[in-house]
Amino acid sequence: MTAQHLLQAYRQGVFPMAESRDDDRLYWFDPVLRGVLPLDGFHLSRSLARRIRTMPFQVTLDHDFAGVMAGCAARDVTWINSEIMRLFNELHALSHAHSLEIWDGRELVGGVYGVAIGGVFCGESMFSRRKDASKIALAYLVTHLRACGFTLFDTQYLTDHLASLGGREIPRAAYRRTLAAALQADADIRRLPLPAVHDVLHLRTHKS
Repeated sequence: MTAQHLLQAYRQGVFPMAESRDDDRLYWFDPVLRGVLPLDGFHLSRSLARRIRTMPFQVTLDHDFAGVMAGCAARDVTWINSEIMRLFNELHALSHAHSLEIWDGRELVGGVYGVAIGGVFCGESMFSRRKDASKIALAYLVTHLRACGFTLFDTQYLTDHLASLGGREIPRAAYRRTLAAALQADADIRRLPLPAVHDVLHLRTHKS
């Protein structure tokens, strides 16, 4: 399999996962209910807003893609195997896979990575080694994607963590229609620098 095969699958709404890090095989998924994170409906709680306002972290884009993938895979159970690692590093070299990193000094403490095609960002995985690091990464990423012309943030499945941030599920048919429109959007994740703190804090605020 090549990175181009993977891109074609994402354009059709299908994505790969492995059963475990030790399984060399990939399986294709097309959920009946698709997780999405609305770019105009991110739930920024007051506690998370305070955390962002006073955080000691630095935020970067594409500074350590391999490190973010390794961080996401560094758990007891993971679907990220060596083949996923190879393919997504190929996609990164082609500027189709991107990572947003959270740093505490020189230590990578959180991040998220995914695939960008047209106006679609397919979030693959995220990790956190400090309190709220993955939430902060998502808040920055949502703000940045909106500014850069993206219209769809696909999370594949809906977890409790994503639901707390505004994620929801939509039927497969609705996802396919949204995907088709978003693929035509003129978006570029490198069009603008990452947002400033005050831009992220403009996300809708909810009581925690």
